[in-house]
Amino acid sequence: MHLVRSTKTLIQNLREEGWDKLLKNVTSFCEKHDIEVPQFSASYVARQGRSRHQKDHITVEHYLRVEIFFVTIDKQLQELNCRFNDQAMELLTLSMTLVPKDAYKAFNIEDICTLVDKYYPMDFSEQEKINLHFQLQHFIVDARQDSNLKNLSTMQELCTCLATTKKSEVYYLIDRLLRLIMTLPVSTATTERSFSAMKIIKTRLRNKMEADFLADSMIVYIERDIATSFSSDSIIEHFKSLKERRAAL
Repeated sequence: MHLVRSTKTLIQNLREEGWDKLLKNVTSFCEKHDIEVPQFSASYVARQGRSRHQKDHITVEHYLRVEIFFVTIDKQLQELNCRFNDQAMELLTLSMTLVPKDAYKAFNIEDICTLVDKYYPMDFSEQEKINLHFQLQHFIVDARQDSNLKNLSTMQELCTCLATTKKSEVYYLIDRLLRLIMTLPVSTATTERSFSAMKIIKTRLRNKMEADFLADSMIVYIERDIATSFSSDSIIEHFKSLKERRAAL
């Protein structure tokens, strides 16, 4: 998050102060390699479509600086601000308080409660929000003493450890919050992959596929690396056990 903030600042500084240096470097490069350098003070003439409507006072330098240099940088800043807006930055920053690295150095009960109140209000009842505060107090004492919880570095490791040690049943609210955070999409890659998969699966000959079947098929296709680890026999045995359990009920 600090790198994102500093990147925004550096790009903004480049926009405000970087033009002269860039122009000097480009001009030097062109002269070195015998590339024609345009007259920057000359009037810019559009080559396609706009020459009759453009303003006469626009110079070549103005066009390159405003229409190309500024526009390119503004697009980069816009993408960063869209992907890492203030709300997303705060969400990710608050989420980092649950990272167990360095003996839970970033752990902060108030920040975690703020995270739940602000971003996950529908996933916890009012009573659970109160209980979460006390669970966090017990958890941090336990985590710094328990050898299984001590040397962890990621939220995934923490969630796995809680499950294997059965402490997810004790700290069930913390476990729920960890799972919610780990399913947080940080990019549009998953969405883009889903649309690509839809084009492959739902063809013209299969356009009447029902929504549930399409969703299941897409999950298998998108997560094919995981799906290939399951054998046909294991799937058959799983469904067989489900049928036996239903019969027993």
